[in-house]
Amino acid sequence: MPAPKFRTGTFKNVTKRVPGGRKVIHHKHKKPSKHVCAKCGKVLDAVPRGRPYEIRKLSKNQRRPNRPYGGKYCTSCTRKIIKQEARSL
Repeated sequence: MPAPKFRTGTFKNVTKRVPGGRKVIHHKHKKPSKHVCAKCGKVLDAVPRGRPYEIRKLSKNQRRPNRPYGGKYCTSCTRKIIKQEARSL
């Protein structure tokens, strides 16, 4: 029986074969869901998915696209927003 902390839905059970030849169950954290656009809900391509400690290790330009609204809106929604701002000026 696994320890109580591993009996939640947070962990994914992975069967591994150890050097002794037997199979054991390792408990791994699940990957977070993919980031989506705040406006249309489309999956953001350039934003990596990972646990916070993995994302923290990346450099700033690897965490999100380097453009206005990068990591918040998809490219098509960003274009629309920028056009609206230009028209309102």
